Amino acid sequence: MWSVTRHRLLLCLRVFQSGPSHFCSSFVVLSQRVMQRNLVKYFHSARPLSRARIVLGIETSCDDTAAAVVDETGRILGEALHSQKDVHLKTGGIIPPVAQKLHRENIEEVITQAIERSEVSSSELTAIATTVKPGLALSLGVGLEYSLKLVAQFKKPFIPIHHMEAHALMIRMINPVTFPFLVLLVSGGHSILALARGVTDFQLLGQSLDEAPGDTLDKIARRLSLIKHPQCGTMSGGQAIEHLAKEGNRLMFELKLPMSQNLDCNFSFAGLRNQVNQIISKKEKEEGIQNGQILSCAADIAASAQHTIAVHVAKRTHRAIMFCKMSGLLPDKDSALVVSGGVASNQYIRKVLQVVANATKSSLLCPPPHLCTDNGVMIAWNGIERLSVGQGILHNTEGIQYEPKAPLGSNISEQVKNAAIKLPRLKFTV
Repeated sequence: MWSVTRHRLLLCLRVFQSGPSHFCSSFVVLSQRVMQRNLVKYFHSARPLSRARIVLGIETSCDDTAAAVVDETGRILGEALHSQKDVHLKTGGIIPPVAQKLHRENIEEVITQAIERSEVSSSELTAIATTVKPGLALSLGVGLEYSLKLVAQFKKPFIPIHHMEAHALMIRMINPVTFPFLVLLVSGGHSILALARGVTDFQLLGQSLDEAPGDTLDKIARRLSLIKHPQCGTMSGGQAIEHLAKEGNRLMFELKLPMSQNLDCNFSFAGLRNQVNQIISKKEKEEGIQNGQILSCAADIAASAQHTIAVHVAKRTHRAIMFCKMSGLLPDKDSALVVSGGVASNQYIRKVLQVVANATKSSLLCPPPHLCTDNGVMIAWNGIERLSVGQGILHNTEGIQYEPKAPLGSNISEQVKNAAIKLPRLKFTV
């Protein structure tokens, strides 16, 4: 029994927790009761805790200062986060020098809290993982600088993390998803479709040509002055749009779907936002109100904008799935569509994507909302993933730098475009 590799034991413990029907075929010969008893004995034996891989993850790529301690079974031992949302709501958007200042003021406390809550000593840490790309330069710099001090102090290996890779693989901490799978990353800074083939192996199928969907939702919310709305004053722009849209009628305004003639997987949201701005200006004149006041039809505009963004994202995702299956990059049946990033928390967008998943016989998998937005857990878990394959672990940090812009994997979007796949009609009524 104990000659089986430790890695397979860890995997089996995680799969066992997800249900006996998923248990590895190579272990079926052992009764579930004996397996559970032996695995528990293994992990709760007198062996030092330091034998288990434990990673401290640090995230400062945008406006959240986050840290977490995670072990290789996916247990979150401790985490902490300081959000700058309230500050940036007042300024109408993220101001990089302000974000940098807030990161500097809070990073030590956040990391200290995460470590103290984990009850793990520095000697028990296997490595320190930190976001170094992509993101706001001033924000990335704070996290990297502080991390390198800890690396030197604790004498631990350093694992530089690609922010989007961390979002993409977050799902594997809570669900034993195997490679390959399709990833849709939608946030305030990105909109990406990629094929995940391994821990560090990605193929880019499409990305936004202008702005990200989260940025578009935030700007529409600001143009609608939703911060002054009695129900939305403490919400981010995207949250306010989602909340208000529940009360609106999306059919009241007809918005043109972006890039409907482009048979690729790229995104565009700037033109859609311009359409919405024109509608808002027109309605303000009709209602005789000034910029900064709440329109009577604000909920309808929110519903229409959210629906159009959701359908645009869903159609590009549909084409990506079809391309991957036609090219043999994904299995015809039981393929996985993983959706992550801040916008993946939007339940309406998830429901529209479920229509695509059903039509393509795919499983739609999303981390829980608090793990879709930026967090330290995903950075620590990505460190665990890299440790498991022995890639990207630095014992010498000389010359390490942050990268504000960094592509995700190799770009095969031109192949998608050349395939010119026409989509079957789907009914996006949710």
